[in-house]
Amino acid sequence: MFALLDRQERLTGNQKRIITAAILGDALEFFDYFLIGFVLPFMIGSWNLTFGQSAVMLLSSGVGAMAGAVFWGWMADRIGRRPVFNLTILNFSLATGALYFTPDNGLAYLVFFRFLVGFGVGGLYCVDLPLVQEFMPARKRGFIGGLVTCFIPIGVMFGAVAGGFLAESVGWRGLFAIGVLPGLLVLLVRLWVPESPRWLLRQGRVGEAKKSLAWALEVSPQSLPDPRPEDIGSAEQKPSWSELFRHPRSLIVSWFGNLGAQTGVYGVTLWAPTLFVLLLQVTPADASKLMIGLTLGGVIGRISFAVMSERIGRRPAGGLLGFGAALFLVLAGVFHADMVFGVSAFWLLLIAAFFFADGGFAIVGPYAAEVWPAHLRTSGMGSAYGFGGLGKIIGPLGLALVVGSANVVKPEASVEHLLPAFLYLASWFAMAGAVYLFLGIETRGRSIEEIDRSLAGEAAAPAAASLRRA
Repeated sequence: MFALLDRQERLTGNQKRIITAAILGDALEFFDYFLIGFVLPFMIGSWNLTFGQSAVMLLSSGVGAMAGAVFWGWMADRIGRRPVFNLTILNFSLATGALYFTPDNGLAYLVFFRFLVGFGVGGLYCVDLPLVQEFMPARKRGFIGGLVTCFIPIGVMFGAVAGGFLAESVGWRGLFAIGVLPGLLVLLVRLWVPESPRWLLRQGRVGEAKKSLAWALEVSPQSLPDPRPEDIGSAEQKPSWSELFRHPRSLIVSWFGNLGAQTGVYGVTLWAPTLFVLLLQVTPADASKLMIGLTLGGVIGRISFAVMSERIGRRPAGGLLGFGAALFLVLAGVFHADMVFGVSAFWLLLIAAFFFADGGFAIVGPYAAEVWPAHLRTSGMGSAYGFGGLGKIIGPLGLALVVGSANVVKPEASVEHLLPAFLYLASWFAMAGAVYLFLGIETRGRSIEEIDRSLAGEAAAPAAASLRRA
């Protein structure tokens, strides 16, 4: 049945609508997620925040994303992609709206709801990409998965625009109120997207699976061939956590690739506005505007890496992401005080670094789903994104500890420690590049069913060897 999908030369209108809805969802969820990075500079003075309080405020959503990715990814393999997607949108939208009512100096209130925002965002990211992939032909899956992530920096850019141009008129509470609208809009758009046909087939719901696939292909369900008996699952077959460890190569590649990439990019992204204030002596509003350049570099990078995933393959593209980001981060640390034709070299080099660091997430996210068997796809991706979410803590926290021993968001932070801090972040990118390049599983051009058979063979090999030894 799915061979017909994989032979597709052109996408149908419904497939394009699925992609459009996924693009909207991922872009706007990250607007809500990164909004705190642009709100924080406006709070520092009035709330008299210490280093520890600022770090807790920034990191709470990262911790929430770790938990949400694991929980919602597991739920999506159990109850389906569609209901979980809708629940995660409600989760982060309502939590963002609640931040409008944050009382003055209400740190505990803000931290709690930022945790809930991250919980929803982490879950949506780990459900949306697999849902899109399961509707796409093999030869276009890598590019389309990367394309969906290409617009995530647009969400960050919306945050930069809001911080730079709206904060003074609506206030930081107004920014949180604005954050409710995009999520609810996406919910309305996604209500008509059906459940994944592959998930339905694994539940033994053959008729519904054929209807879902027929809707995507814009054909009659009766025109589709019946699936093979061995491809039909049962609703009683539920994924378990222990199964993840039966695929050690998938686990290492997706977990540690995510950890390296997330540590580096979140370390830079969450603190970059403050570093601009310290290094370039600009206002918080101008620092938000400078972030627009970095996000543009990320958008161009994501488009480029989405193309590279199909042209050169996932493994070499992943290696390029890691080592390219590491190189330009080190250069930014070395030449942070220089100017190029009157423009800050630090800013220009960070744009180049974001081409690889943020652009490479066109590989990181989709690939983390591709390397897991079908019945563990969202569980495996969720576990990888959750484990990689440690980077949301050790990235910004490590950078903060190296740059300033007391409070990185205040002027007394030592700029002399910037190079060691960027070396720290670069080492995480280099680790991700090495994992992808030397341990990765190449999935380019292979159908989901072919990947499943290959992974099943790898998982069976150790068991067979144990039996032979016994």
